[in-house]
Amino acid sequence: MIISPCISICKTDPVSGYCYGCGRNKDEIKKWGNKDTSNEWKKNNILEIQKRLNGWQLESFKESYEHKIRNGLSLYKKKIKLEP
Repeated sequence: MIISPCISICKTDPVSGYCYGCGRNKDEIKKWGNKDTSNEWKKNNILEIQKRLNGWQLESFKESYEHKIRNGLSLYKKKIKLEP
């Protein structure tokens, strides 16, 4: 199973159409939700979206996505859960 690249920072850039958090567009987000989408497509999509990101955005995505893979929760959701 390939974990969704959503890191719970869901805001779309109005110019590019890509999510600020995960770098996907709305069609890719929908495709991730489709049970018939292959793991091969998902693996390739993760590589593709990382090519769209750079600098702090790419580093933030990688750190949060790795945390989500290891712990089942993005860093953003972990922070919200810890706050009173």
